[in-house]
Amino acid sequence: MSRVAVSTPDGPRDVPAVLRLVAELPGLPGHDEFSLEPLDDEGVLFALRSAPEGARAVRLFVVAPHVFFADYAPELEDDVLRTLDPDDDAADPVLLAVVHPADDDRARHSANLLAPVVVEPRHGRARQVVLDADLPLRAPLG
Repeated sequence: MSRVAVSTPDGPRDVPAVLRLVAELPGLPGHDEFSLEPLDDEGVLFALRSAPEGARAVRLFVVAPHVFFADYAPELEDDVLRTLDPDDDAADPVLLAVVHPADDDRARHSANLLAPVVVEPRHGRARQVVLDADLPLRAPLG
């Protein structure tokens, strides 16, 4: 199984290059497997690509949020962690934030800190989680 290094507050962590979602991303039915493709050498910026048989290809950009938001360390509910690893022996999860590209209304790219993609690093099970916290949906990057 191919692996990819992702930057974390504790240093780089290897995760599988293919992520299998335990719940579909909101608005993307039928997409439950994504390749995680590095777009830099630091493990900060990635493309998530999905092209299931017979479905339209989808590409999202994600970042390692701690690089842009040093204090970002949301608490995850136990049930979220159990859905990623029912055996409860998972390593600490890796967090990725979905990027919203800049457009006519926003001059800068932003990251969704309210709903990170949580990745179990051994097997690559993942899910997007809406946190019960006062965090921005579009936090400006850079």
